Amino acid sequence: MLSPLAIDTFLLDYHLGHVILLGFIVSLLGAVPLKSQKVFASVFAGFGLIFMIAPFTTMPKVYVLAGIPLILVGALLWTMSGR
Repeated sequence: MLSPLAIDTFLLDYHLGHVILLGFIVSLLGAVPLKSQKVFASVFAGFGLIFMIAPFTTMPKVYVLAGIPLILVGALLWTMSGR
């Protein structure tokens, strides 16, 4: 059985930006079977907003600034979708 100290040392290497990025990737993989461009646009724009409003003291500024292109890509995908 793993000791709690081993789990803590593993988790100390990650921060909030990694967790949000993992959630973004899992959400995109979950949206693949739906084959809806509006769902992809919602995921992009939603996670862009999450990156923008996340506390910047808990993650590097690169992750906060990554929210801007995600929102823009989400808006572009939404306007380009058929229905």
